[in-house]
Amino acid sequence: MARHGSRRGWYGKVAGAALGVTLLAAGASVWTAQAGGVGGAAPRPAASAERDKVKPVAVTIVHASDKGARGVNITIDDGPDPAWTPQVLDVLREYGVKATFCMVGTQAQAHPDLVKKVVAAGHRLCDHSVSHDTTMDTKSQAYQSQQILDAERMITKASGGVRPMYYRAPGGAFTPYSRKLAASRGMRPLGWNVDSKDFERPGTDAVVATVERELPNGPTILFHDAGGDRSQTVEALRRILPRLKEQGHTFGFPVC
Repeated sequence: MARHGSRRGWYGKVAGAALGVTLLAAGASVWTAQAGGVGGAAPRPAASAERDKVKPVAVTIVHASDKGARGVNITIDDGPDPAWTPQVLDVLREYGVKATFCMVGTQAQAHPDLVKKVVAAGHRLCDHSVSHDTTMDTKSQAYQSQQILDAERMITKASGGVRPMYYRAPGGAFTPYSRKLAASRGMRPLGWNVDSKDFERPGTDAVVATVERELPNGPTILFHDAGGDRSQTVEALRRILPRLKEQGHTFGFPVC
């Protein structure tokens, strides 16, 4: 799993500055406590009904597909975005493909209608932190808690009550603590095998070529539906999805 080392989080400059300071001071301790005291925080005396519904999952980073050896997992990061998420959804619907949408908390909060559309179409949700800080692995446990658990809350609320099933650290900046915390909330840490490089906008041909070249490395492919002009992503998906079907691949979800 390659790391996106250069993407500090274009969300962090806009939303993180306003949200992060306040939530870091007020939100981190609250949400860490709700997570059952992972990392030493004192749990609440009485467990909430919501917390009791959460089933912990494995802490290891998953890459495998639930469709087996010929399975492919399409994962879409950084949205939802009002310009690009609907177009991605249209392409997925056209080819009958389900995907996992790794959503940034502030984006989900700003566009709850899109979160609900993703869920209604049968796709899965993934927590991608509050502000997409790719340096999370260098920050305190309190900060990591705020980023993961506040995003979980935002996404769940925006979806109308559907919780994210996975947690993907921005840029792959996982830590043992963040994996344990996410897993305790029922969110399997999610990696990737194929970075399409669509974020760099190298051209549709280059995105398609990268996916085809790297797919032997594993089934989980990383795309983006936010963070700038994603027209190359939409066109690349339009080419890649039918081609993979012709090659005998089936589309599934990361193993939970």
